[in-house]
Amino acid sequence: MNTILVIDDDDQLRISFCKLLREENYSVLGAASGEAGVDIITQQPLDLVILDMRLPGMDGMETFKQIKKKDPKLPVIIVTAFGTTETAIEATKMGAYDYVLKPFEIPEMLNLITQAIDAGYFMKSPVAVDALPDNQSGDAIIGQSRAMQTVYKAIGRVAQTDATILIRGESGTGKELVARAVYQHGARADKPFLIINCVAIPETLLESELFGYEKGAFTGASQKHIGKIEQANGGTVFLDEIGDMPLSIQAKILRLLQEKSIERLGGEETIPVDVRIIAATHQNLEQAIENNKFREDLYFRLKVVTIELPPLRDRKDDIPGLIAYYLQKLSHELKMDNPGIHDEALTLLNDYEWPGNVRELGNLIQKVLIFNRGAPIAASDLVQIIHHRHENNHTHDISLDTIRQWVRQNMAGESNSYGFDDFVDIISGIVISEALVSTDGNRTQAAKLLGMSRPTLHAKIEKYNIRMQTRISD
Repeated sequence: MNTILVIDDDDQLRISFCKLLREENYSVLGAASGEAGVDIITQQPLDLVILDMRLPGMDGMETFKQIKKKDPKLPVIIVTAFGTTETAIEATKMGAYDYVLKPFEIPEMLNLITQAIDAGYFMKSPVAVDALPDNQSGDAIIGQSRAMQTVYKAIGRVAQTDATILIRGESGTGKELVARAVYQHGARADKPFLIINCVAIPETLLESELFGYEKGAFTGASQKHIGKIEQANGGTVFLDEIGDMPLSIQAKILRLLQEKSIERLGGEETIPVDVRIIAATHQNLEQAIENNKFREDLYFRLKVVTIELPPLRDRKDDIPGLIAYYLQKLSHELKMDNPGIHDEALTLLNDYEWPGNVRELGNLIQKVLIFNRGAPIAASDLVQIIHHRHENNHTHDISLDTIRQWVRQNMAGESNSYGFDDFVDIISGIVISEALVSTDGNRTQAAKLLGMSRPTLHAKIEKYNIRMQTRISD
C-alpha cells in the first residue's frame, strides 16, 4: 500500500482529503506545518508528498527544499492558490512533480497522484540486470540466453553516455524495464526520470503534457504550466510507444533532439532544456515511415543506439528461470510460501507460444498463485487459462492477457479490420471491470493484472465510466 503525506495547515481540508485518499486504498499521514512534515519524512519511507505552499512558520518553498534534501527522488505535488502560482512553478522547475490550483477537481487530482507515485517508483525501485531467479529486490531482467546477453551488453555500454536510445520489441517484452535500467546505471541517475506513454494520453493533451503551455494558450489555460520535458531538465524522459505519437508532436520532439530547446504551447520564448531521450515502440517504424505515419528524420535521430528485445518464444531456454523468478517474487508479495511447480506444468508453460511475452507469463503466475491457495502448481491449474482445446477444432482458448493485448490495441486507436468499435468498447469495459472486481477495487493490483500503469488504468476507468461502490469507514 502506497503512503502519502499531506502537509496543509487547513485542518478541515487536510482531514477531509486524507479521508478521501484512504478510501482510495492509500495509507495517509497528515501534518499541519512544514516542520512537522519534514520530521515525518525523516522517520519513515513515503511514496508521495502533497504540499500546500502557504504554511505557518517554514513556508512551502523552504519545506520543499528540505524535503528534496532528505529524499531527492520523493515526488512532491504542490497545492497552491493563484497568489503563489509563480512560487509553485519555480518549485516545479526545481523538481516538484507538478502543481494544482485550489480548489481542485478530485478526479484530476487522483489521476495526478497515481502518475506521481508511479514516477517515484520508477526512479527509486532498482532494476537488476542479468539477475538470478531468486532475486526479490525490486524488479529484474531475467534470462541467460544469447539474445538477452546482447541486451545486457548494450545496457552496460550506453548507460553512462547521453546517447538517444530506441528500444524495440513486442508488447510485454520488458521495454520499460530496460529504460529504467539504463537510467539507474547512468550518469543522470540522481536526476528526474519521467515516463510519457504516448498511447495513454489523448492526442489533444499530449502536446501540453510534454511541452507545457502559457496562460491563455487555449480555453481553460488560466495559468502558465510547466511540461514534463522542461520539468525533467537535467534528467531523462522515456517516451513509451513513440510509434503512436501524432506527426505534429513528432516535429517538436525532432526539434528537441536537434536544438536542445522547446517552446511552450501558446508561447514564443525558446527554452533550453538538457534531457536524455529514451524511446520505445512495438510498431514497425520502417513500415510507418512508408505509410507517412512516422517521420523519417525523427527515426534516424532516435536510433542512435537501438536495443532489440527478443520475444519470449525466441528464448524459451529462459522460461524456467523466469517462472522461478515470478514464483519467488509474487509469492513474497502475496505473503505466502513459494508453492513450487510440477514438472508437467513446467513442460506446458515451455510449450506455450506466449503472445503476451514476459508480461503474460508474470500475469499468469500471479493469477494461479491467487487462486491456487498455496498448493504446488499443476498442469490442470493452467489448462483452462492458456491451452484449452475445443472438441471439434484445435484452437487455443483466449487467455486474459491475450484479451488484454487485443483490447489495449483497439483502445489505443489502432485499425480494427472487423469494424465493431462499439463492441470493442464493451469488451474493454468488461475486462477492466473484471480486473477491478478480482482485486477488490485495488487499482494498483488491477493495473498489474491488466499489464498497464495506474494512470493508464485510471484514464480508461474514466473513459468507460466504470464505477465501483466504495465502503466509507466511520
